[in-house]
Amino acid sequence: MSSTVRGFFHPKTATGASSLIPAPPWQYSGDLLTVEYRTDPARVRELLPAPLELADEDPGAVALIWADWQSCSASREELLDPVRAQYREAFAVVRCAYRGRTYSRCVYIWVDKDFALVRGLHQGYPKKLGSIHQTRPHPYGPAPRIEAGARFGATLAAADRRLAEAVFTLREESATGGFVNAHPMLHHRWFPSVEKGKGLALDELVESGAASSEAGPAWSADAEVRLFAAPTEELARLEVRELIGGYFRQVGVSWDGGRLLESNTSGAE
Repeated sequence: MSSTVRGFFHPKTATGASSLIPAPPWQYSGDLLTVEYRTDPARVRELLPAPLELADEDPGAVALIWADWQSCSASREELLDPVRAQYREAFAVVRCAYRGRTYSRCVYIWVDKDFALVRGLHQGYPKKLGSIHQTRPHPYGPAPRIEAGARFGATLAAADRRLAEAVFTLREESATGGFVNAHPMLHHRWFPSVEKGKGLALDELVESGAASSEAGPAWSADAEVRLFAAPTEELARLEVRELIGGYFRQVGVSWDGGRLLESNTSGAE
C-alpha cells in the first residue's frame, strides 16, 4: 500500500511539517533602501531573453534594493519563531517590455536564508545565497530615526567577496519610492531536465505582483553606491554611469501566486 506524502515543497512527508516552505499566501513586512541609477542599456539588454525587449523609456535604469524582512504564511506562526521569519536580501531590478507593456524584472538577487531562496525560485526570482546588512531605524539611542538627515548604510557580499555598498542620507518625504521597481514583475521559471541534453523541463514566463500591499511614507535620499567585481558574480557589469536618487520606505506585502503568460518559448539553456 503506497503512502501519501504532503508538503508544498521538499521534503514531502506524511505530515508535511518538514516542507521547506509553506503554501502561499506569503506575507512580508520590511524596510527597503533603494538606489536608482543609469547604466549602459546594452548591459540591461544582454540580461533579457526572448521575447523580452528593452523598456522604451529610460532603458538603462537600474534599481539596487536592500530589504530587511519579516515574513510568514497565512497562519503567521513564523513570527513567533523568528528564525523562520527574518531574513535579508539585496537585488537588482531593471525594466523590460513585453507585448507593448512595461514590466519590472529582477536580474540578480541574494538572500541569507534557505526558505527565502527556495520561495524566490518558485516565483521566478534568480536567488542565490549571500551576506546582506543594512542599518535599522530605531526611535531611541544612536540608531537613525526616520527623519531628514538620517544616514543608513547597506552592504552585499557573496562567496566571501563584497559586491556592493551604499550610503543613504534621508532628505524629505517623497511621493514615490522609485520608478524602476514600480511595475508588475516579469520572470522566467526555469528548471533543467534530469536527462542530459534534454534542455529545460520547466520553462515558463510568468507575471506576478502583490495581492495586497500597504506602505509608510516614502523618503527621498542622497545616495552613494559602489559595485565590485567578483569571480562568480556579474552585478558589476551593471556599472553606475549616473545616479538618479535614493529612497527609504517601510512596506507590507502579500503574495498569493502569479499568472502564466507563455511556456516552452525562451530558448534558454
